[in-house]
Amino acid sequence: MTDSTMTKADLVEEVVRVAELPRKESEAIVETIFESIIGALQGGDRIEIRGFGSFRTRQRRGRVGRNPKTGAKVEVPPKRIPFFKPSKELKDHVNGGAPASPGAGATPAAPQS
Repeated sequence: MTDSTMTKADLVEEVVRVAELPRKESEAIVETIFESIIGALQGGDRIEIRGFGSFRTRQRRGRVGRNPKTGAKVEVPPKRIPFFKPSKELKDHVNGGAPASPGAGATPAAPQS
């Protein structure tokens, strides 16, 4: 397992390579996708990308926290947080069991001992 991180610039590079588009257009595509996801989440919408996963927000309750420096109690207000739930297909791809296409002769899982 490598310890590398994919950045937005790496995603732009991938769009340039795969779609053979100029860098400016590729940057606009990647930026538009991110802005669309952010805008939908801000509006309370759910985003579902079949075969990848879904994005939505969850409400986190307010609570009493502590300032780590002083130990004083601090009121932490309720807030919405973004939440991503990966699809089964994405989980399978990450774990190496990536079928080429749905129903195309999937191989059975190896028996576990």
